[in-house]
Amino acid sequence: MKNITQQFNAGFEPFKALLIYRYDKEAAINQFQSEDKQTEIYVESYDIGRNGKPINAHPLNVKEMATLSELLQTTQELKSSYLKSNGLLSINVLYVNQQSAGYAVWYTPPQEVTLFFVDSLNISSGKYHVPAMVWKANADRLAVYAIKGKAKPAAKTKLYHAPFLNVYSGGNVCMGTVQIQIGKSSCLEEFMQLWQQYFFNSNFSHSINGNNSTKSDTTKLWRSLAGTGKEFPQDELLPNGLTLQQIIK
Repeated sequence: MKNITQQFNAGFEPFKALLIYRYDKEAAINQFQSEDKQTEIYVESYDIGRNGKPINAHPLNVKEMATLSELLQTTQELKSSYLKSNGLLSINVLYVNQQSAGYAVWYTPPQEVTLFFVDSLNISSGKYHVPAMVWKANADRLAVYAIKGKAKPAAKTKLYHAPFLNVYSGGNVCMGTVQIQIGKSSCLEEFMQLWQQYFFNSNFSHSINGNNSTKSDTTKLWRSLAGTGKEFPQDELLPNGLTLQQIIK
């Protein structure tokens, strides 16, 4: 489900085609019998021959209908499971939209995590304290923000620039060469965990925001925090003019 392009090209062959006919009784008779309006559907099934052309036309039979029903049911189950929680909602969850292009918003309190930096930055990879964060993501894109304090944010909570490299001023994250593999069947807990792993386990490589994600030079700030075990200095956070409510839309 996550990446079948190569499999499809290499191993899948067409074997069945369906042609759906529609019969509109009202249009077929005349406009004065609208009270008898009735649309009927007829489905014709074709086998696919060795040359790739449809053959053996016949009405869709019971066995074929059962197979099609199972396929459609599986598709609906995958769709309905996207961003669905496995149990009670985590206290970290702030907002969930389960539509086809749905997204989730959640937060993490201040924590100690392992950060990785490319060698050219001269910043040691290792354990660092990071501030509380707000995350917003769909299956393809991630945006991160910082908040002050430890409390769960409310609608009017002010957001700050995430004090990291590889993050645009608007909060969107440049994932570089990281291969994002989050399927539309991911439950909410897996979805959140995967995005956090992708973000923290990737290599921070450059400043997209001109080293202006913090009050002082962002690269120099992380260099100064390396190996100290100090809490992240919250006075370094810069407001971005947004509240939590404004990114939930």
